Amino acid sequence: MKEYEAVWEIFNLCSGNQMRDVFVDEIVCDDLDQFIRDKFKGEEVNWEKTLMEDGTIVYDIMTSKIKQRYSFTEI
Repeated sequence: MKEYEAVWEIFNLCSGNQMRDVFVDEIVCDDLDQFIRDKFKGEEVNWEKTLMEDGTIVYDIMTSKIKQRYSFTEI
């Protein structure tokens, strides 16, 4: 299994408020797609997965009309 630093960002869609919630955690996982499925289990979720040049894996997620982003960097 691989170990990642995970950064979870929840974007605020209210006009005039550009703040967002940011959570940082370390996780051990061998299937990041499954991690995302489990995290949002029971919700209708769509995501776009991007592999960045530095190896970071980014999931741009839309669920319950809320934009979120998970970024995983291998430790």
